[in-house]
Amino acid sequence: MKMMTIHDLEINQRAEHTKKITQEEVYAFSEITGDRNPIHMDKEYAERTFFKKQIAHGALLSGLISAVFGMKVPGPGAIYEMQELRFLKPVYFGDEVTAYVEVQEINKERNRVTFNTGCSNQKGEIVAEGRSVLLPSKNNH
Repeated sequence: MKMMTIHDLEINQRAEHTKKITQEEVYAFSEITGDRNPIHMDKEYAERTFFKKQIAHGALLSGLISAVFGMKVPGPGAIYEMQELRFLKPVYFGDEVTAYVEVQEINKERNRVTFNTGCSNQKGEIVAEGRSVLLPSKNNH
């Protein structure tokens, strides 16, 4: 795990993190956040919605993107300044989600990097997409 400064980053640089979404993890996320919306927690309720089954929290996808930032690019020491994320498709229990980040703009004077971000499922469908701004670490140790 390398700590990157703004000088280590390049336009179109990309990193990913893939994770299978389990019922247990969605339930744990619900406990941590207090979001016990029945669309996530209640199978019978979810079956009566247009999703037809339980779905993962959108914020859980945001957390997967955060993991890419914190562990890969730009890595440890980076600070999240802003996140925009649109949820395009549901994520169901058992889906394998790949979160990705890609450098779009580098502002060395302000130490800000703009990323395109998103998540796709095991079918290659984009389930969420957005944009983030981060402040990379100012030093690499």
